[in-house]
Amino acid sequence: MRPQATLAAFSRSFVPVPAFLRTPRFAASSLITGLLIACLVSLTTGAVTLDWSALWATHPKEDALTWLVITELRMPRLLAALATGWILAAGGAALQALFQNPLAEPGLIGVSAGAALGAASLLVMLPAAATTTLLPLAAFVGALATVSAMAALGLRSAAGDHATLLLAGIAVNALAGAGIALLTYLASDTALRQLSFWLFGDLSRPSLTLAGLGLPWVLLAGALLWSQTRGLNLLQLGQANARALGVRPQRLRIIVLVAVALGVGSSVALVGTIAFVGLVIPHLLRLWIGPDQRSLLPLAGVAGANLMVWADVAARSLIPPAELPAGVLTALLGGPFFLLMILWRHR
Repeated sequence: MRPQATLAAFSRSFVPVPAFLRTPRFAASSLITGLLIACLVSLTTGAVTLDWSALWATHPKEDALTWLVITELRMPRLLAALATGWILAAGGAALQALFQNPLAEPGLIGVSAGAALGAASLLVMLPAAATTTLLPLAAFVGALATVSAMAALGLRSAAGDHATLLLAGIAVNALAGAGIALLTYLASDTALRQLSFWLFGDLSRPSLTLAGLGLPWVLLAGALLWSQTRGLNLLQLGQANARALGVRPQRLRIIVLVAVALGVGSSVALVGTIAFVGLVIPHLLRLWIGPDQRSLLPLAGVAGANLMVWADVAARSLIPPAELPAGVLTALLGGPFFLLMILWRHR
């Protein structure tokens, strides 16, 4: 069965719902409403519970503690959750369309692993230099090295040779995993604890300044992906038909890979590695509204932001006053979903 036929068959294998519930307009209104509620809950939930009215009634001079909690603790992690969920889900949707593979996701091309290796190297080899500014920079350099290698390989490979890029991504992930395992073995107790939170995804790390530095790169990556939705749609007709309609598959591949690497590298620099968001969300949205990338890609981003914000709320609320890494919760959700997909494909 062809990959695009497999995606369509996977979508039809579930119980149908009324047509008006499957429209992009209804999906957009539902997801945006849910995201607004999630943002309000995120800003008011935690070790210090705030009333919703405090979000717009608090004055920095009259209630310094509440203002500090909102601006220095909760707003940065909310912005980081929004940016991370959006780019991981939108990038996953773009990669699944590009590779025509239902199992493709941002981690597949090795960007997350390369960024994590860059951060781990700084944490273990130069712990004194692992400041809140240099650590994200090291992660971004690791992601940039990965995307440079993938882009060079994409330029050299034959047009349409998606298998080469997928195998290269697997190889990069394996090498980065081996490097991280070696660094974990060599790490001190302090560095090992920091490294563990980085690898699991820690939304409590970003400051407001750091989140502000990362957001423009995520927005740029999202704009690049949005500009390629027509090409991604036409690619589902087959590369020969896409070329006849004006699409250049090799150029499309490079732009999508660079955009995903830029966005995911920035998100890893902010919060560390987050698993399965780029795999689960695009599938759920494809089942809901169909495969049209013009609506699927942005709505997948909104749904991914929803997931990350609610995961952050759950991470702060399940075992107070301690916090779980948000990446652990997304893995607990994505792991069973991944197994379900494998069982369905086997059947």
